[in-house]
Amino acid sequence: MSAENQSPPPESPAVPERRCANCGVVLLGEHCYACGQPTKGLVRHFSSIIGDFMDSVFELDSRILRTLGPLLFKPGSLSLEYFEGRRVRYVSPVRLFVFLSLFAFFAAQLRFDFAFNEPPVGVTAQPGGTADNSTDDEAQPADESPDEVALDADGTVDGRQVAGMRAATTVAEVERLRDDALAELAAARAEGTGIPGVDFGVNIGMDVAAEAVRKEAQRRIAEIDKATAAGEPVQVAAPVEVKDSLSFNGEPWHPVDNPLQIDWLGATGNAWLNAQVGRAEGNIERIKKDPNLLQSAFLSMVPTTLFILLPLFAVLLKIMYLFKKRLYMEHLIVALHSHSFLCGSLLLVVILDALSAWTSGWAWLSRPLGWLEVAMLCWMPVYLLIMQKRVYRQGWIMTLFKYWILGSCYLVLIGIGATFALMASLVYL
Repeated sequence: MSAENQSPPPESPAVPERRCANCGVVLLGEHCYACGQPTKGLVRHFSSIIGDFMDSVFELDSRILRTLGPLLFKPGSLSLEYFEGRRVRYVSPVRLFVFLSLFAFFAAQLRFDFAFNEPPVGVTAQPGGTADNSTDDEAQPADESPDEVALDADGTVDGRQVAGMRAATTVAEVERLRDDALAELAAARAEGTGIPGVDFGVNIGMDVAAEAVRKEAQRRIAEIDKATAAGEPVQVAAPVEVKDSLSFNGEPWHPVDNPLQIDWLGATGNAWLNAQVGRAEGNIERIKKDPNLLQSAFLSMVPTTLFILLPLFAVLLKIMYLFKKRLYMEHLIVALHSHSFLCGSLLLVVILDALSAWTSGWAWLSRPLGWLEVAMLCWMPVYLLIMQKRVYRQGWIMTLFKYWILGSCYLVLIGIGATFALMASLVYL
């Protein structure tokens, strides 16, 4: 058959051009290059919207796997990759820090809450709600927390000790009762040692109770001394409520008689400040009943505190490496990655600590988990040193010197931040 007689091949159907619904420009992808509008709107299947939300917020795809490995075990690699322009393959630094910090301290809060209900070291819970202590013949309730040894249900010091001091007629008797009460508190503190969360939570209640005992003893001794000096019989004191209060200028705080005054704040500022002090004083009674309240409030404040300290740490890096002529944003990226590593490591430590505690009956599993936890804690400062060396590329002597200065300065900042976070937690329980 000749070429002239061959029929032309059928034309393929023309693909209609996709145009932006907003500005009408021909689309070359899923976003309009002219106005930026995406092709996908909200008028579609709800399941696809959920998928896009999870992807945009959590970035739950291969990027999370490519990010967590280098973040935890390759110091400085994420920052160097970011500086080289290879960014899309990894989770963004800000998003990485935000979610790791939230997850880490949420897990820590859960872990400490659970640890609060664990029996003290050496006490094994038995069926029926009792605990068996190998060093004591009497059974104790398994859910008795250490602060209940010296605190009543209303948060005041044990009524037996307080009533005894109020009824005492000699200084020696008051001192003996005071010492006995303080010894009970010390023993309760020792029982709680080693339980995660107890040192921060229950010990706060211990300190409050011990201070209340000392104040009550001091008050009763003053009454006895006054009656003795006047040659009068010592009267048995009427029951009074033992209540702790904040003090300023050596006197208990009072919104009218002894308010907190800061000259440069002005009347409005001082009124607000004293309102917060009043809230904090009221919350002290709640903390005495449940010390876990302050612990939970403090842990929830830590991510916000770290987010505020991040730019300050980047400023320290800028000062330390001023002659490197790096932009401030480069130092901020390093700060974000280093803090993300710390939060991720903390999350692993909390998980390992919980697993080690929950598998304490199987030493072959619990001990390796404990070793991994210790190894992770040791890896944290080493990682930061190697990261600083790799990113800024200075000799070891200069790197160690700047690492020590940065660490010292940042510890001061963390101390200040933790103090303000604790104060805010005391007010906003």
